[in-house]
Amino acid sequence: MASMLEGIRVIDFTTTVAGPGCTLFLADMGAEVIKVERPGLGDEARIFPPYKEGVSASFVTLNRGKRGIVLDLKNPRAVELFKELVAVSDVLVENFRPGVMKRLGLDYETLRQVNPRLVMCSISGYGQYGPLSELPAYDAVIQAMCGLMSTTGYPDLPPLRTGTLISDISTAFFSAFAICAALFRRERTGEGDHLDVSMYDVGVNLLEAKFVDYTVTGNIPQRTGNRYPYITPFDTFRTADGYVFIICAGDHPFHNLCQAMGKPELAEDPRFKDLFSRNANEPALKEIIEEWSTKLTTQEVWELMVKHGVPGGPIHNVKEVVEHPHTAARGLIVDIEQPGAGTITTFGPPVKSRQTEIRPRGPAPALGQDNRWFLEQLLGKSPDEVEEILASGAMGPVT
Repeated sequence: MASMLEGIRVIDFTTTVAGPGCTLFLADMGAEVIKVERPGLGDEARIFPPYKEGVSASFVTLNRGKRGIVLDLKNPRAVELFKELVAVSDVLVENFRPGVMKRLGLDYETLRQVNPRLVMCSISGYGQYGPLSELPAYDAVIQAMCGLMSTTGYPDLPPLRTGTLISDISTAFFSAFAICAALFRRERTGEGDHLDVSMYDVGVNLLEAKFVDYTVTGNIPQRTGNRYPYITPFDTFRTADGYVFIICAGDHPFHNLCQAMGKPELAEDPRFKDLFSRNANEPALKEIIEEWSTKLTTQEVWELMVKHGVPGGPIHNVKEVVEHPHTAARGLIVDIEQPGAGTITTFGPPVKSRQTEIRPRGPAPALGQDNRWFLEQLLGKSPDEVEEILASGAMGPVT
């Protein structure tokens, strides 16, 4: 079965999470991804825990299915090799601070002369321009700066970041989406493009309705815990052994919840008869729901919710998610055979296709493992040229 991006070559000149995540998605869809790293450490994500036999499972997860080469871009010969790679590639993804690529002589204006069809995607914390553009950024910093953290947590406690790197991974998705759109446009026009994707911009988009809550009403959204203040019930509820999440965005699902609780009369209670009444009396309704739910296990509550069509679900921990049969059924359990580490089990692609193949393409590359392949097979260098380049230090120290 063919793949969506079969025949597309991507240069991954990125580190840590957002950039490698973007090219991971492209690799799973069939693109040939060549990861370019610095000599020595390479991508600093190679030292991120957890480890298996000394190998970073985090690095393997975001860099599976890629080739790997090393270039020392302080060496002029390496810069020329990078340009030769650009000449035979379709996409370049980089995630350095604005200005770094220009100082290396590898900015878009230079590279478009090498390959006018190049789609270059620059991922950064705050974008290629703007008053914050030169600042460094990390996922949690972006969550703080773009307002996400101010709305996460409980009102009487400090702001919280999300439990995962939501800004990084969302930026990876947006970047991959933009690259595919630019490739589609290139098929129509023959022209490449330079994409500017910032974690800050993505974070502002993740504010969703909270953004317009302020622009339309002047209200500054506050932390409300797990409760959404415009719908009731919309919250976590304690059970005898854990928690469930229940959402009733309308009268019909609320009536279903009343049936599940064995309290059909609640649907006619003036305090809860419609959305506005339920919102006004949320504390009383939560107390009634938890009086019911805390007498049952999470599984028992969940079974009643399913039986009566109540939207929501148990609050699973990661173990429960990994071991859930639905996770396996959706192809989300993937074993990567990583040289030096053995089997590393990670998550599979989130996108499924009937007509094309989307799957992990193999292990993550060892640092510089494809240097000779790059010179001999991709660039067609003669044996003498290969040895001369390797001896020059352009691809790191000779080993």
